[in-house]
Amino acid sequence: MSSEKLIPRKGNYRKLITYQKAECIYDITFYFCSHFLKKGDRTIDQMIQAARSGKQNIAEGSAASSTSSEMEIKLVNVAKASSQELLVDYQDYLRTRNHLQWEEKSVEFEAMRKLGREHNESSFFMNLVKTRPPEIIANMAIVLINQNDYLLFRQLESLEKEFLKTGGMRERMTRMRLQERDRKKS
Repeated sequence: MSSEKLIPRKGNYRKLITYQKAECIYDITFYFCSHFLKKGDRTIDQMIQAARSGKQNIAEGSAASSTSSEMEIKLVNVAKASSQELLVDYQDYLRTRNHLQWEEKSVEFEAMRKLGREHNESSFFMNLVKTRPPEIIANMAIVLINQNDYLLFRQLESLEKEFLKTGGMRERMTRMRLQERDRKKS
């Protein structure tokens, strides 16, 4: 008899590095918008919503994973798209205020990239953010968003491989039903 379960226990999104990074990005964005954008600026709602969507869709996709591989893949992709929207907002902020965006290989970029690889706790980044000017915070967020974009892409690749290997809910149901029939015949 197969040990396969119809509805496998999945969905521990809080352990996903992509979720942890998305939470850091959300917290940084909330702080950034609350402290450095003018009240009434529509960008505030747009940026906070994009950051929230990046985080929430990872959680929702993970929760849906037990019964729908398709939904999980779609929601992780929505998280990725929302993060790209937020990335453009941070880049716009820097460009429209004549601030420089850190170039790849620059000392600042590489230092932040290293911190992003070593830390996934929001509290770590918030301690840094609260002592930095807005253009530094925007650059920090850009580096973290780019890192998470790469990780989300890898997560999507992994979900694709898993789906191709094991199938989705319908295939699992069919497999289990056929196994049960065979077991009853024996």
